[in-house]
Amino acid sequence: MPKISVITVCFNAQKYIEQTIRSVINQQDCDIEHIIIDGASTDSTLQIVKQYQLQITTWLSEPDKGIADAMNKGIALAKGEYILFLHADDYLDDELAISKAIPFMQAEADIHAFDIMYKTKSKEIRKSTKPFGVSTYFKTPVMHQGSFCKRALFEKLEGFDQSFKIALDYDFFYRAYQQGAVMKIHSQVLSVMRDTGISSRQDWPSLKQRFLEEKRVHKENNKSLIMAIVYAAYWPLYLAYRKVKYALL
Repeated sequence: MPKISVITVCFNAQKYIEQTIRSVINQQDCDIEHIIIDGASTDSTLQIVKQYQLQITTWLSEPDKGIADAMNKGIALAKGEYILFLHADDYLDDELAISKAIPFMQAEADIHAFDIMYKTKSKEIRKSTKPFGVSTYFKTPVMHQGSFCKRALFEKLEGFDQSFKIALDYDFFYRAYQQGAVMKIHSQVLSVMRDTGISSRQDWPSLKQRFLEEKRVHKENNKSLIMAIVYAAYWPLYLAYRKVKYALL
């Protein structure tokens, strides 16, 4: 049974952090550690964390340079063979979520990706990871709330790029794909993701920032001449399309 490191990054997360913590410490029949990286919260987040500190493996609270910086701090502290990022807006599906996932993880892979439930105010939508392939050249195929990544993969790729504020996941998984990382996809729900995170924002400034960061992922990491030509045509058209689509909503 592989040891799992669950890393939770948070900042002023008093509304949801307790549910995240409880969903981890209540896991049964598995070998896990829980690491919480707080960005010097000013609300009651730390008081909640301290209530559970005997059941949390490691936690720290200090200013950081953004989400990627905080996630890299968690990776540096992790001891598990696989790492799962479960932030304060997320929680595991039930008390057996990880133990039910482990049998699927016997096959050798750098990434084991599971389904998530995307939760809005009105409904829940089941989402699945897409295989690495052509679609990876345009959008991230992987959701970190449902993905166990080998700690060795993070070390190989030197973690997350701190210059990204929204598309850090896409940058990481794009680089993983370019480096030949092996991913196995499993049709089993692992966690629930709320639509409250920065990547879920639907206002135009947030959308535009995300699109421009995705464009930079392509510019900095793409090694294919054919894709470079495709991107040169794709991005002006896609940005114009999304702006018109937003204006019509």
